[in-house]
Amino acid sequence: MNANSIHPGLNDFLLSALNEDIGAGDVTTNCCVPAGSMSSGRFIAKQPGVISGLGVIAVLFKLLDEDVLLKPLVSDGDEVGANDVIAEITGPSRSILTGERVALNLLQHMSGVATRTSRAVKAVSGTKTSIVDTRKTTPGLRALDKYAVRCGGGSNHRFNLADGVLIKDNHIAAAGGVMNSVTQARKVCPLTLKVEVEVESIEQVREALEAGADIIMLDNMPLDTMAEAVKLIDGRALVEASGNMGDRDLKAVAGTGVDFISIGALTHSVTAMDISLRFE
Repeated sequence: MNANSIHPGLNDFLLSALNEDIGAGDVTTNCCVPAGSMSSGRFIAKQPGVISGLGVIAVLFKLLDEDVLLKPLVSDGDEVGANDVIAEITGPSRSILTGERVALNLLQHMSGVATRTSRAVKAVSGTKTSIVDTRKTTPGLRALDKYAVRCGGGSNHRFNLADGVLIKDNHIAAAGGVMNSVTQARKVCPLTLKVEVEVESIEQVREALEAGADIIMLDNMPLDTMAEAVKLIDGRALVEASGNMGDRDLKAVAGTGVDFISIGALTHSVTAMDISLRFE
């Protein structure tokens, strides 16, 4: 995949990240490493996980110095083991050292997202339920986070507020109820957009069905209530389970028959994968 297709403004984003880290110049490298020195190194996974971001860091090093060559030994989405070499790098020593921290920050974070997603996907294996992300991403990183979710086998929910109607509790309160909010959305939004509504009770599920919602999000429901809601909906709308799903038994949630489980923890509190760069 062309890395720029991951993030439409990838080059600008990476230049901004480099400028933030380099500042007026990498004084340590420029003091210690002779100009013209060449080096080679290896990116090594220090723990098992799913890799994401190799194409992104290849672009980053090219923006920093055209003479730096990154050679991936695995692909984004591949599972690796501890101590596996995932990429080799060669080029001017100063350039590699100057870009090292930003490259590792992105590669570790994206691989952490992919790894966390892969665990969730495996937890619901054998069911009809899909794992999806949310908009709970660090500002500026959403495109990379959502790409990493796909690398881990998950699917993307809305990218931004323009991608669909998602009526949540505060919308419902402001609009005067589930029926009012869904009915008003149907009157105004384009026919091509799905209308999803968040509900917290069986009574609200009934309202959402009567209003004609396309997707009904079951928020923080116990398993028995969730199963009752799925039975009541009976295929008349898609069903999404949400609300602290990162802490729930995903297999049990999938067992209620929901179509999707959305998990904010895939991106908002992920642990970075331990990856290092070692010079040879």
